[in-house]
Amino acid sequence: MIETDAVIVGAGPCGLFQVFELGLLGLKAEVIDSIRQPGGQCTELYPDKPIYDIPAIPVCSGEELTEALLKQIEPFSCGMHLREEVFVVRKNSDGLFHVETSAGTQFHAKAVVIAGGVGSFQPRQLRVPDAEDFAGKTLHYRVQDPKQFAGKKLAILGGGDSALDWVLELINVAEHITLVHRRDEYRAVPASVAKMRKLVADGKMDVIEKAKATAIDGVSGSIRSLTIQPKEEELVDVAADHVLVFFGLAPKLGPIAEWGLDINRKTINVDTERFETSEPGIYAIGDISFYPGKKKLILCGFHEAALAAFAIKQRIEPDKKVHVQYTTTSPIMHKRLGLAD
Repeated sequence: MIETDAVIVGAGPCGLFQVFELGLLGLKAEVIDSIRQPGGQCTELYPDKPIYDIPAIPVCSGEELTEALLKQIEPFSCGMHLREEVFVVRKNSDGLFHVETSAGTQFHAKAVVIAGGVGSFQPRQLRVPDAEDFAGKTLHYRVQDPKQFAGKKLAILGGGDSALDWVLELINVAEHITLVHRRDEYRAVPASVAKMRKLVADGKMDVIEKAKATAIDGVSGSIRSLTIQPKEEELVDVAADHVLVFFGLAPKLGPIAEWGLDINRKTINVDTERFETSEPGIYAIGDISFYPGKKKLILCGFHEAALAAFAIKQRIEPDKKVHVQYTTTSPIMHKRLGLAD
């Protein structure tokens, strides 16, 4: 049994910053996440993509942001329990929480913070016969090494930001790209769509709209071609060495949906003073939280983490006033950050 002040469910940017804000207040945290490494969507979906709206950082990649947050929380020695999913959250008679994971790890915590992003998310799959035979080999739902596509024929499926971003990123890497989209309108930002249209007009890539993939031809995990069915037209065979699928995510709250919280579709209602859920002692921050005016931005999640930390401190020490102290001048803050002699 691990004794801790707070269990944080989610190792994305908001969950990591929650560790920092709790640490400044002298509180210990343990982090649990089902993914294989910290960073949440930043490392799972766009580790190499630039982020421009982190305060005081003009630009950084998702991976760089994660590395900086991990560096920032080093003084607080939080436990990091990855590849584990929270199965049990139970409030004991003493008001504290018993938390248990899929790996059997057990915690005794004074508070629980849900920083689960969009929940347990998985890419939406390509539904054609035998697609699973190629998955992770030549059929990809995320890009981990762009270099593997050098000199290859690519079919990219989707019409959102991820699909268009990778078209533009790989256009000078791949031998040829064919973009396939089920509509002729795109969910990507207009500038990306305009750039893609220009590439098509210049003969540098192909696009097939109002169409869907119906079959994959290949052997031993290697794709040779993709069969495309345009609306009201003949089938088209597109030569491809790799197929990249970006149909978005299928977010699932998973066991969180069974915790008896006030759920708003796939998010959790919170108050904006403490970011506490309908269950006292359980808090929610980041994309998974909801309140009037909510914006799903990393910087908003950082603000939510700060207020949640003060609320948790007050819950743990109800008879003491929680004072705001500044890291610039506070000896207590310096000691907690490992800066004091």
